[in-house]
Amino acid sequence: MKKNKVWFVTGASRGLGLEIVRTLLAEGYQVIATARNPKHVTEALGSPENLLVVKLDVTSAADAKDAVAKAIEKFGRIDVLINNAGYGQLGWFEANSDEKIRNQIETNLFGSMNVTRQVLPVMRKQQSGHIFSVSSISGIQGFAGSSVYSASKFAVEGWMEALAGEIKPFGIQTTIIEPGFFRTDFLDSSSISHGDLEVEGYEKATEDFNSYISNMNHKQLGDPTKMGLALIELSESNAAPVRFAAGSDAYQVVTGKIATLTADSSEWKHLSVSTDGQRD
Repeated sequence: MKKNKVWFVTGASRGLGLEIVRTLLAEGYQVIATARNPKHVTEALGSPENLLVVKLDVTSAADAKDAVAKAIEKFGRIDVLINNAGYGQLGWFEANSDEKIRNQIETNLFGSMNVTRQVLPVMRKQQSGHIFSVSSISGIQGFAGSSVYSASKFAVEGWMEALAGEIKPFGIQTTIIEPGFFRTDFLDSSSISHGDLEVEGYEKATEDFNSYISNMNHKQLGDPTKMGLALIELSESNAAPVRFAAGSDAYQVVTGKIATLTADSSEWKHLSVSTDGQRD
């Protein structure tokens, strides 16, 4: 039996996006699955009647406008947006060129903004909707070897947290998804990029980091199907959280960050409050 809600998912050709779409279709939802190469989506999922596959490069504002127009033409509404498209620019900061850094921000931040800018008028007209933006544990805590990636995801989190207050009056909810490590192709060369500069002094750290990534690949704890089911449950809540830690590893990172912030702010409270001046 079909469910009424219409979902719009970016980055649906592989990885987490593809598996989320697969779960949504199995649960009977209507889905717009977008990708830079739509053929990959069709090859993986076929052509069920509750699926619309659309070409979308999220860095293109024109693509975003066209994709949303096709979604409305087909289904008449968009109830849930999942900003999932993105990739990981890894490596030490000094080892990443300006071009690499700008490409990361362009895709992970501005790409999500492009799509959201087109979907929001639809949801405001409906006076309802839910926007999920996929961040990362690297969006709540920075890790050596992912400083550029963290920069993009921290930016997504700040944007989404502020956006939540702006669009709540229209009946639209937002949730930042902070996944830990999920068993997808995210650590493959198709989803990550490494620094393009050689900088003396980082050789050993880079070798150890790349070895860690390689050994973890396709052995991650997270189950993509269960992620899809979790998003469905969140979408059915009238009080969904602004942030959601996906995975036990993500939960540990988030709670650990909270504990660190609490301890540091408490220890240095005397200095923090000492900067106050008298009001006129």
